[in-house]
Amino acid sequence: MIDGRYELLEPIGSGGMGEVWKAYDLRLRRFVAVKGLLDRNAMTASTQADAMQRARREAEAIAKIEHLNVVTVHDQVETDSQVWIVMKLLDARSLADLLSSEQVLSVPRAAKIGLQIVQGLRAVHAASVVHRDVKPGNVLVRENGLAILVDFGIATFEGADRVTRTGSVIGTPPYLAPELFAPTSPGPTPASDLWALGVTLYEMVEGHVPFAGREVWEVQENIRQSPDPAVRYAGPLAPVIQGLLITNPRERLDAATAEAMFREILGDPESPHAGAAGPATHPPTAVSTPNGSARPTPPPPSPLSSSSAPSASSAPSASSAPSAPSASPVSSAPSA
Repeated sequence: MIDGRYELLEPIGSGGMGEVWKAYDLRLRRFVAVKGLLDRNAMTASTQADAMQRARREAEAIAKIEHLNVVTVHDQVETDSQVWIVMKLLDARSLADLLSSEQVLSVPRAAKIGLQIVQGLRAVHAASVVHRDVKPGNVLVRENGLAILVDFGIATFEGADRVTRTGSVIGTPPYLAPELFAPTSPGPTPASDLWALGVTLYEMVEGHVPFAGREVWEVQENIRQSPDPAVRYAGPLAPVIQGLLITNPRERLDAATAEAMFREILGDPESPHAGAAGPATHPPTAVSTPNGSARPTPPPPSPLSSSSAPSASSAPSASSAPSAPSASPVSSAPSA
């Protein structure tokens, strides 16, 4: 029981650096998702006070974000050794689950999801918060096509420390921006979230991540050797992906420009140069997953109109818990 109000029922994930529970709100009589923001195993008696203060400020910042494409935070609760955020319990599939079953998405469908992610990120960044773990496992897609950015367990706020654990940078290796590992890096920024969006968008249409590797040094080496991954099936999304995957964060697409490009692809009436998106083709006979293994290629996806909503045929998952690969502290060792 938390705060005499939230009854913890069952764990529903352990994404980011915290724990996630399905809980019951005794006061409002509804089910919620409750997430702890602190990794209790990483705290010591001497660091607990500072960690609690940072998490408290983080929770306050996250709770201020109100946007259709960002998970709703209902409450913030503090216990002796944890800061909790209480979120809406969502009935949706993760984008990772969707890609696991369909492998690739059509260009219009990927553009619709990408547009919603970047809209959510603009709201997050406007609150001086950096998500730090944008990836398919942290995007939920409802049956009506609504995409929701979730899992702020490792989010950081303006002014937070760069390194959460000594010698480590937190995140999921294939989605981490290259500048995060530079000795003079300012740490996570909105630009690093946009790089992760670029990786996610690439994965949606190409069927695999652009820079594979389980370890940070592997991903770094792949970026160094091939900074411009081949974009074969993205059609009109290619300029967006390429702009988001520019290794220099100062030259990378900003969120407002990316949003305008998504709208133009989708023929959005708000775009000054609306145009129809072409159909997606299909990837090669085998596509690699982040760990480098191959998975079979599905039949070519059917072209969808810009108004088509994604299907959600499998059982929905209710939570903000991400799918593998999970965010974890990763060594920032230099490339081999």
